[in-house]
Amino acid sequence: MTGIPRERRCSPDTTAPFLDMLRLGIDLGGTKIEIVALAADGRELLRRRAATPRDDYRAILETVARLVAEAEAELGDAGSVGIGTPGSLSPVTGLLRGSNTLCLNGKPLRADLAGVLQRSVRITNDANCFALSEATDGAGAGAEVVFGVILGTGVGGGIVVRGEVLTGPNAIAGEWGHNPLPWPRDDERPGAACFCGHSGCIETFLSGPGVERDHHAMTGQRLAPLDIAAHAARGDAASEATLRRYEDRLARALAHLMNVLDPDVIVLGGGMSNVDRLYARIPLLWGEWVFSDRVDTRLVKHVHGDSSGVRGAAWLGATA
Repeated sequence: MTGIPRERRCSPDTTAPFLDMLRLGIDLGGTKIEIVALAADGRELLRRRAATPRDDYRAILETVARLVAEAEAELGDAGSVGIGTPGSLSPVTGLLRGSNTLCLNGKPLRADLAGVLQRSVRITNDANCFALSEATDGAGAGAEVVFGVILGTGVGGGIVVRGEVLTGPNAIAGEWGHNPLPWPRDDERPGAACFCGHSGCIETFLSGPGVERDHHAMTGQRLAPLDIAAHAARGDAASEATLRRYEDRLARALAHLMNVLDPDVIVLGGGMSNVDRLYARIPLLWGEWVFSDRVDTRLVKHVHGDSSGVRGAAWLGATA
């Protein structure tokens, strides 16, 4: 069952035991480092942020250590620590890869943070943190299998099964954005080039930049995704057509995922998740592609929004 994680004690290698009530989450972003402290029931006790030192790995470690020390001093308690960051730890080397904070790549981030914090830490990517947050005490709370979807500058995802993040032996579970758009139509082939080296990836269609590119290709207009949605709501036919293409593609992509994972709940996050019509429209469309006579999966909007990443990191650390 998902829900608030049960109380756990420190692992044997932890040199600074902490009380079970406090969970510290760190969102290690390219421009800011944010910390949140959660009580065992999910109440937010503290939130702070600091600028991410540019191109200085040691300074980043020191900033994280300072934020943790200051939070624990203010709250009079020590806590578990979870870290969310773009990229993932290589299961082969233990080194971080794929981070947009380039100085972190190729570094033993988990081991170094454990050293400066004098306790065990857990690290996962920001999409996994989003999924864990929403599965624990957000839109997917109580569900057995939750798929958290990020529809933003890129397209990512995270899978939570019975309250635990699923990462897989290659640390790529949930990376649905780099599968090809399923059941492509003739005018969707071969698709735009993706940074991963392939063409026609789901990300190239369903990300914010993908929506902008599609609208520009059809109309010659350059509009931000939420502006396209606003124009459609005011009756603009071209914007309505762009959104309908987007909805059709999202329905196909999610149906393909459902045919493999069959989650109880799909939670949307990222900028495109704020287009409210998606929650009514997509379930009307995906049945054509789902291999079932009935679809009981729920499609829901996030509860914690931009806070889900750092909150998920806090819940992640509680399972260390």
